Order: sequence, then C-alpha cells, then structure tokens
Amino acid sequence: MIDHIDHIGIAVEGLEASVPFYRDVLRLEDLGREEVPSQKVRVAMFRVGEARIELLEPTSPDSPIAQFIEKRGQGVHHIAYSVRDASGTVRTLVEKGVEMIDREPRMGAGGSLIAFIHPKSSGRVLTEICEHGTTEKEEGL
Repeated sequence: MIDHIDHIGIAVEGLEASVPFYRDVLRLEDLGREEVPSQKVRVAMFRVGEARIELLEPTSPDSPIAQFIEKRGQGVHHIAYSVRDASGTVRTLVEKGVEMIDREPRMGAGGSLIAFIHPKSSGRVLTEICEHGTTEKEEGL
C-alpha cells in the first residue's frame, strides 16, 4: 500500500524567510513554488534523497496552516506517504477502522491526489497519502 515517504510538510510563516535555509545552507535541490488556492497555501518543494521537504506558507488567516502556526508555531506539520492508488488506499484504511479527514482524495500540490488521516488514528501525527499524477512522475517530483 505505501511505497515510500513522499515528503515532510513544514508550516512556515513565510517562504521568503524560510527558503534560503533549505536552498543555500542545506543545499537541497529546489523544485520550485506553487500556490494551492483550495488549501490556502503557497508551497516550496525541495528534494532530499527520494523524499521531499514541503514548506507551507498560509495565504489567508483562516487557512489550516495559519491556524496551525497560531496554535503551535512554525514546525513539522505532517508526514506524507506515496501510494499508487489513493482512492483504493482510502477505502482500505476506512475498512480497517482508520478515521479519515478526507473520505475521498482531493487535488494537492503538483497535481497529486491527496487524503489526510486524522491524527486520532495515527498516534497524533497528521498523516497524508499522495498519489502522483503522470506528469509529476515523469518530472521526478
């Protein structure tokens, strides 16, 4: 069901202030920026080995990331796992009694299909599953 760790999401107050650490200090491969209006975030993605680091900047005070930062401060927000079939994975998880935030996968950054597992079911860790689209797989994102 799970192929590998896809990315670690990190909530940040601003990409401009956070990107230089990952790009210039850690020298991670910068994969670019994207705005995801449905999630009210801008993201910056960096490759580290097979996985990625996803910096999440809120674009609205009512975004989930803004609320996370207000409550907990900047830091690790979620861990994401790559799957081949997001819909099938969600069905399997629900059958196993896992509480889902998303009962159906939705569009995420890079055209991926995503669904979140409720932290109550995953040891208080917000967990995301990701199915990457053909274009993203071809580009190595």
